Amino acid sequence: MSAAPEPPAQWHRVITLLADVSLFIGTRSVWTQAAGHRLLVAAVISVCYASILVCGVLALVVHRSRSLARVDLAVLVTAVALALCAWVMNHAGSDEALLTTQAARELVAGHAVYGQPWPWLFRPGVALTPTVTGGYDFTYGYPPLAPLLTAPLLWIGHGGAPATALSTGALITGTAVLWRMLPVPWRSAATMVCLGFGLLPTYGRLGYPALTGLALLVPVVVGWPGTGRGGRLGPAGLARSACLGAACAAQQLPWFLAPFLLAGIYAVRRGELGGRAAASVVLRVAGTAATVWLLINTYFLVSEEGAWLRGIALPLTQGAVLHGQGLVGVSLYLTGGSDRLDWYGHASLLLAAGLLALLVLFMRRLGPAATVLPWCAFFLATRSQDGYYLMMTPLWLAAAVTAPPAAFAGAWQPRPRPLAGPHRRAARIAAAVLVLCPALVSAGVAVTGSPPLRLAVTGVRRDGAHAVARLTLRVTNSGTSTLTPHYMLTTSQGMSRFWSVVRGPATVPAHGTVTVAVRPPDGRFDLPTRAGTRVRLRVFTPAPQTLTSTYLRLDASDPSATG
Repeated sequence: MSAAPEPPAQWHRVITLLADVSLFIGTRSVWTQAAGHRLLVAAVISVCYASILVCGVLALVVHRSRSLARVDLAVLVTAVALALCAWVMNHAGSDEALLTTQAARELVAGHAVYGQPWPWLFRPGVALTPTVTGGYDFTYGYPPLAPLLTAPLLWIGHGGAPATALSTGALITGTAVLWRMLPVPWRSAATMVCLGFGLLPTYGRLGYPALTGLALLVPVVVGWPGTGRGGRLGPAGLARSACLGAACAAQQLPWFLAPFLLAGIYAVRRGELGGRAAASVVLRVAGTAATVWLLINTYFLVSEEGAWLRGIALPLTQGAVLHGQGLVGVSLYLTGGSDRLDWYGHASLLLAAGLLALLVLFMRRLGPAATVLPWCAFFLATRSQDGYYLMMTPLWLAAAVTAPPAAFAGAWQPRPRPLAGPHRRAARIAAAVLVLCPALVSAGVAVTGSPPLRLAVTGVRRDGAHAVARLTLRVTNSGTSTLTPHYMLTTSQGMSRFWSVVRGPATVPAHGTVTVAVRPPDGRFDLPTRAGTRVRLRVFTPAPQTLTSTYLRLDASDPSATG
């Protein structure tokens, strides 16, 4: 008599159900948009609604693990269908998609890709990246894999559609790969993290090259502590290494993850094989990744020389203004600015180095978090937007399922005598504090900086009751360096375009005071009409990088409008 089939675990049912429920998020808005003029898309979404309901019922009532696995597959198919429907309705993309598509067009035409400004792409409604020099970044600043893969897709449409098709397709492919590589009970978690909640599909429709890097990192991270087990990479290990190199050729975020993975592989293999064999494994992984990366970049390295190098380093050197949800919010919103903005960048790099050192020192404890630690450094960066964290969250799941603490139980950890002595607990705490201290000190220096300028509005030329055509400012430099200020007015958390100086000097000498008149980029600045919205004057300088900001009163009832 055959045994009865084993029922699925309750936690497996819950994960399937949560993944199914996550597909509701954002679906109604896409259906509403489609119902007006894309009836076929609206009909497909309605079928997806039915699928969500049926899968919800089946997840709770099926009696066999194999049947629940089929429900997991149905949830994945439904999620893919919804992602494609959303792309059909919204595929114009963002500035990232426009730049990637234009880079692909230039590549096909045989023109240079790097160092070429394309200001005409940034029509009204397309986000700009202002820099502290008073300008904007109109050039392509990512490694070349995304344009190479976008080039065959240029037939899809105008604008950023080819790049959004690539990033959405990469996300779907990465989801399918992660789903297939995870143990069966965990597969719906991949659907939920990658395609549920509406988070990553939105970045796909915006055309972010980072999603191509994410898809390539999925096979690298799944079961990564096993890379090189027994001293052999084998075909699977070589494929992982090649994917790591390709991911680094797609976008810069994988650059920050690679050292953590290599350090972890070395520690795990050294605990198994010894130092020399572990070093051999890591060198083969790094060598394969570097070879693939170089092959992808060779054409640009040869044809564009220094422009290529400056282009792929652009996010680190462009001097973009502060932005994000990290520590920079202190200088952006809570104080009047800082004369030490460079220290945010120092703090971020020092934190990345400190976290890598902590991982090496405490691999057995921190190894499972190796795919999360790199992104902590961005919390202190000058550009700390949450996309840097959440676009890589599928890797967190992959590591949580396939790289548990047991995989690091025998990992090598350096143990200098103080860390292994009778007071090792206190010594290890002190070592952790010492390693992180430079980053914390740098962050403190940045946060406690004071605004170098004192600003006052001495005159307002209006264009009607609710618009400003020109501001006259008295600017006093309290520092010891001559500063070149660039002015903008903002009414929300983001940045706007810079105002031009129409009268007065471009620089403010040390301990000097000047009067300048500034004009809005479109000739007029519309004052907010919603109650409670405040206007903030922000002034950036490039050398040194500083920010001074103050709230202004510019309502119609205040003709003097002093700040």
